[in-house]
Amino acid sequence: MPIKIPMALPAYNALKKENIFVMADVRADHQDIRPLKIAIVNLMPTTVDTEIQLLRLLSNSPLQVDITLLSMGSHVSRHAPQRHLEMFYLNTEWILNSRFDGMIITGAPVETLAFEEVDYWDELAAVLDYSSERVWSTLHICWGAQAGLYHRYGISKRGLAQKLFGIFSHRVKEQHTPLFHGFDDEFPAPQSRHTESDQDAIAAHPALTIQSESQEAGVFIVTAREGREIYVTGHLEYDPLTLDREYRRDLAKGLSIGVPKNYYPKDDPSQTPVVRWRAHAHLFFSNWLNCVYQETPYNLENL
Repeated sequence: MPIKIPMALPAYNALKKENIFVMADVRADHQDIRPLKIAIVNLMPTTVDTEIQLLRLLSNSPLQVDITLLSMGSHVSRHAPQRHLEMFYLNTEWILNSRFDGMIITGAPVETLAFEEVDYWDELAAVLDYSSERVWSTLHICWGAQAGLYHRYGISKRGLAQKLFGIFSHRVKEQHTPLFHGFDDEFPAPQSRHTESDQDAIAAHPALTIQSESQEAGVFIVTAREGREIYVTGHLEYDPLTLDREYRRDLAKGLSIGVPKNYYPKDDPSQTPVVRWRAHAHLFFSNWLNCVYQETPYNLENL
C-alpha cells in the first residue's frame, strides 16, 4: 500500500520515478482506512537526502503510512534548506499533545560533542520522554540511538581511535525476533561514526537486549520495552552513494579519512560501489512497520 506525503515534497517525484507507490493527501483522505502515523525527527544536515532514504524504505509495505516530518525548533541548521523546513516540517512542540504509531529519530553530525553540549539537547530529551508515553514504537538511528540509550538508561559513549566507516558484517543474535523475520544469520550494513555506546554497559543493563552485533563494528541493534524501543548504531537507510559522498566530502575538507571498508570493488574509489545491504534494509523497515501495525491499538488514545 502507498505512503502518504505531500505532492510538493521533493521525495514525491523522486520516489515516483522509482515506481514506488506514493499517494498525495487529497486521494488518501478519501480512503476508508486508518494509516499508520509515523513521525520522523530529522536531525541530519542532508535533509532531503535523508527524507528520500527513509521514505523509500517505509514505502515498501502493504500498509498506508502517514508521515509527519519534525525538526528542532531550538536549532537553526546551517545546511538544511530553510524554505524546505518551513514548508514541510513541524517543530516538535506542535506534536507533544499528539500520538503516533511510530517515530524515527535520525542520526546527527554532533557525536563528538557531549550530549549536553548539543544546542537542542533539552528539546530532544523532551521528545524522547514524549515518545515513551505517546508513541507505540520508536526507532533510533546512529547518534539518535546513542542519545536515546544515554537519556533513558545512562549508557555513555566513547570516541573511537579511527572512524568506523564502511560496510560490515553483522550477526543476528535473536533469530525469532519479529524485526529479523527473513534475515540471514549474517548480513551487511553501513556504519559511519566516530563514537560508540558502551557495549559492556548495554549487555549488563537488564532492560536492554542486544539483538545484533558485529565482531568488527560492535553492537548494532538493541531493543527495550519488549521491542518497542529500537536502537540501530548504523545506517541501513543509506543509499548506494551515501558513503561515497561522505568520503569525498571529507577528502575535500582535507580531513584524515580512510577508504570505506568493503564498499568499493578492490577498495578502489574510482570504481562504482557494490550495494550489498539493500535487501536487508527493506526487510528491516518492513518488519518494523508490520510489528507496529500488529501491536499498536487502533485508537491511539488507548496508548
